Amino acid sequence: MIKAVLDANILVSALLTSKGHPARILTQWKIGTFDLVVSPSILQEIARVLFYPKIRKRICWSDSELSDFLVNLTRFGIMVTGEPVVDLLKEDPADNKYLACAQKSEADFIVSGDHHLLELRNYKGTRIITPKAFLTILLES
Repeated sequence: MIKAVLDANILVSALLTSKGHPARILTQWKIGTFDLVVSPSILQEIARVLFYPKIRKRICWSDSELSDFLVNLTRFGIMVTGEPVVDLLKEDPADNKYLACAQKSEADFIVSGDHHLLELRNYKGTRIITPKAFLTILLES
C-alpha cells in the first residue's frame, strides 16, 4: 500500500472546495487507495489553519465537525511519533516536519504545493510531488 504524507495545505484545500486534486486525493484516502501518514506536529498545523477565521468562514463547519475531522485523521491515518530532527529547509523551517514524518514512516510520497518542499524532489527515498502528480499515480495503480 502506498504511504503518503500530505502537506496541511493539501488537506485544507480539500475541505475548501470539493473540486480539484486535493479533494480527489482526500476521497482516495477515504476509500483506502493509500495510507495517510500524520504526526502530532502536522495535526497541530492543520488544526491551527482550520481554525483561522477566514478559513472557518469558507468551510462552514462547526467546531465539532472540524474536531471530528482531525480525530479521523488520527484514527484512520498512520500516526508517527518520535520523528528525527530534520533541519534541511532553512528558508521555511516549519516544513521540516513533513520530511521528518516521511523519514520516520518510510513514506513513499510527500504531497505538497509548497515550492520549498517540491524543489527537493526527493528526501531519503521519499518522492516529493504535486497533488496532480500524486493523483495520477493513485489512479494508475
